[in-house]
Amino acid sequence: MGGQKGIALFYSFFSKELPVSIVTTKNNGTPENLSAEFLPVLSMNKFRYINPLLLLRIGRIIRERNVTHLILEQPFYGWLGILAKWLFKIKLIIHSHNIEGLRFKSTGKWWWGILLNYEKITHRFADINFFISDEDRQYAIQHFKLNPSKCNTITYGFERQQKPESAEKTEAKIFLQKKYGIAPSKKILLFNGTLDYKPNLDAVDTILNHINPLLLSEKKFDYTIIICGKNLPATYNELKQYQSQNIIYAGFVDDIDIYFKGADLFINPVIDGGGIKTKLVEALGFNIPCISTVNGAIGVPLTITNNQLKIIENQNWQAFANAILHWHPEGEMGADFFEHFYWGNIARKAAKLLID
Repeated sequence: MGGQKGIALFYSFFSKELPVSIVTTKNNGTPENLSAEFLPVLSMNKFRYINPLLLLRIGRIIRERNVTHLILEQPFYGWLGILAKWLFKIKLIIHSHNIEGLRFKSTGKWWWGILLNYEKITHRFADINFFISDEDRQYAIQHFKLNPSKCNTITYGFERQQKPESAEKTEAKIFLQKKYGIAPSKKILLFNGTLDYKPNLDAVDTILNHINPLLLSEKKFDYTIIICGKNLPATYNELKQYQSQNIIYAGFVDDIDIYFKGADLFINPVIDGGGIKTKLVEALGFNIPCISTVNGAIGVPLTITNNQLKIIENQNWQAFANAILHWHPEGEMGADFFEHFYWGNIARKAAKLLID
């Protein structure tokens, strides 16, 4: 999932800036070429989030390694971070990937308000707050009553510092054409995401029931939509009934980069869920023209996309389909995008905020 990938890549680069010990669950394997110390000691039991004995274990790690800062990914261990800050005299940083309470509200969870208040308390006790987007940062300053000087935008990133060469993209497109029997005349449209996550599954439903029927009605538009992602519910039957309607379900793929490079257009009809949509950042980084809803483009400054991103009003699927039908890319992704979203720059910014 995008959040998991974001954590892994952030610390891959952040650990090159500062010494880091990562405490994680026991089912995580040690990543290759990681500069940080990797400590898979947390239980997989669902009650681990409220286990008071965890404070003793974390305290021992803090003392043995002379830890000065504790970073929590998301606010769920807020109680632990607050107690550790008081007991062990360290600085507490909350690295937020969404406004979690609002994300769960958008997915219909009745207890979203309880989480939002817990989140608010956790952020107010933090010495430094990292938010995934300017929109989340501004929301937290206003609604959580946070000190703006303690709030910073540390966005999701992209591993490459430049767009792929045209030869890479051509090779990837040929690969997709051969693998799925796609005629060279067809434009390849791409959507990807973890499909047991409701906002992504809702986006698939939107593609199937709203966007694709509008595209099919335009007889001169020759296209294929590839949908990638694991955990599609069995009731969808791998979208086999849509194969005659220019839809290919690729499932979980070994290398999503090939699909990003080989696609002609990335579509992002996501309207729920919080934070930045990592799939959109990755697509733009691979220099694919993208069409997104307003909510799907949160956290991506339009000014640095060099006309590669078109944003459509939420739920205006006719306008979304028209944008696909009449898309004419005007440029290629420039240096400003990579300056903003390159993981190395993001990690250096975060490290500097801790040191200063």
